[in-house]
Amino acid sequence: MKIQTRNALLALILLLPLPSLGVYFGMIALPNTSVGQGLFFLMKAFLLILPIFWTLVIDKQALSLSKPQKGGFFISGLIGILISVGIIGAYLLLGGLLIDLALIKSQMLEIGLATRNTYIFGAAYWILVNSVLEEYVWRWFVVQQSEKIIGSTGAILISAIGFTLHHVVAMKLYFNWVAVLLCALGIFLGGAIWSWCYVRYRSIWPCYLSHAIVDLAIFGIGYQILFG
Repeated sequence: MKIQTRNALLALILLLPLPSLGVYFGMIALPNTSVGQGLFFLMKAFLLILPIFWTLVIDKQALSLSKPQKGGFFISGLIGILISVGIIGAYLLLGGLLIDLALIKSQMLEIGLATRNTYIFGAAYWILVNSVLEEYVWRWFVVQQSEKIIGSTGAILISAIGFTLHHVVAMKLYFNWVAVLLCALGIFLGGAIWSWCYVRYRSIWPCYLSHAIVDLAIFGIGYQILFG
């Protein structure tokens, strides 16, 4: 095995479990405890630091701001709108059957997002910050490392699977298994599409635009559920 391939495989082995472990310790095994929250943020920190360390020290490459030199904003924005329409349509058709509103509200209360102000602040963080960080991890680092092992098509699949897994762990707290599986399918397709956008345009920013539009729709639905 070539050194470059071996290093890429090791990077993926180290990184892929981190989000799921963070969610597991922080929200399932040790919820509402300082240890659980500490482990959650520790995994989050590793998730952010590892790609930088790996790029600079192991791959010996320079970091970049992922400048969108090939465009892609129109296509990515359109994709985000189409996915959002699908999500809203699925919610209107199936939400009443699959979503336990009382459970959602109680979980939001537990994590401190049950008031309008805290919910809007949390939504702004996820849309403006967390979505960028997810593109940085899943589209930039995971796609690039996976391409060294199995090429672009396989990289799209690996990135989409990794992107989906930790969401599944978190969603089980809020939804039944039917809803979780349907949402997981949607997340996987969204992750695969955004990974394709990265492969096509070689910048996380068109992917982020699409991702942010979708998150805006999701948090809009959440606002309607919580506050009517």
